Amino acid sequence: MEEHTIHTEEPSPPHSSTHPQPPPPPPPEESPSTSDISQIATSNPSKIPIRPQKIRKLSSPPAIEEIKPQSTIAEADASKAIVVSTTTTPAVPKNRRRNPTRSAVTLPKVIKPLSTPGEIAAALHHLRSVDPLLANLIDNHPPPTFDSNQPPFLALTKSILYQQLAYKAGTSIYTRFVNLCGGENGVVPETVLSLTPQQLKQIGVSGRKASYLYDLANKYNNGILSDDLVVKMDDRSLFTMLSMVKGIGSWSVHMFMIFSLHRPDVLPVSDLGVRKGVQLLYMLNELPRPSQMEQLCGKWRPYRSVGAWYMWRFVEGKGGSATGAAAAALVSNGIVGQQQLGQSEQEQQQQLQLQLLEPINSIGNLGACIWG
Repeated sequence: MEEHTIHTEEPSPPHSSTHPQPPPPPPPEESPSTSDISQIATSNPSKIPIRPQKIRKLSSPPAIEEIKPQSTIAEADASKAIVVSTTTTPAVPKNRRRNPTRSAVTLPKVIKPLSTPGEIAAALHHLRSVDPLLANLIDNHPPPTFDSNQPPFLALTKSILYQQLAYKAGTSIYTRFVNLCGGENGVVPETVLSLTPQQLKQIGVSGRKASYLYDLANKYNNGILSDDLVVKMDDRSLFTMLSMVKGIGSWSVHMFMIFSLHRPDVLPVSDLGVRKGVQLLYMLNELPRPSQMEQLCGKWRPYRSVGAWYMWRFVEGKGGSATGAAAAALVSNGIVGQQQLGQSEQEQQQQLQLQLLEPINSIGNLGACIWG
């Protein structure tokens, strides 16, 4: 019994060291270790507090917290991009606000046609008030008339056929051309495209003019131009579009705008008659250049077409300048263009002198033979 108890007591110390007695000493050793860890955690907020700080920074905007309270970093960045985009969008309305003002400045350029009742009287009243020298001419000449009503395609075709030709020769070719199309009502893009170059050559139309007619008809046929579009376009757009047609220069466009569409504010700065009239009116030593024409006649706006009409009449009525009057009549009647393709200024003057041999009618029916 005693030996047995002694035997049991000898193994007990190792068991007791593992289970009952050793545990008390380790707990005090473990407790300081845990306290040290807690102290380290509180003294070194490197890992645990960093995440809340980042989350706080990303979720700080009120808009992001309201939309996504539990958002990831990628979602927060995306939400910031949306906010930035919303802040940049107000720049677009600012541009949109500027564009309408610019268009509002260009839109009033299209005024009522001069053929509208009362427009000629308004134009004369304006010109008298802004230019006393022009008021003298207005008092000494009858008022202009703008009553032609030809379709735009027919008027443009007619202007091409009369280019670089005397009045009689142009009228003869135009009459044969109209007969070939079956009358003026038959002068449409489809009919012109159906004519062969040989048919046009037989009636006196050159190969170059035939190409001009085909180009005009093709632009109508493709929808680039139409009579309705031509009538509704503003002056600047119309000038740009018609200048794209082969054989139609700035002078032809200006004449078309004045005498076919009756646009009130067109100044043909390349027209010899208008330039000569401005030279005589303001007593200049030489013909004014186009830039000078814009400056001198700027006061006539928005009725520069009527002012140009009186320049033709002024040159015509100058008895001491028969050559200038004849030139003005020819040019203003659409026979001689100052912007013909492939023709130098010297050639234009020589051609003009040859055409002056023909009898010149009064320009009371200005533009009637070509544009009316």
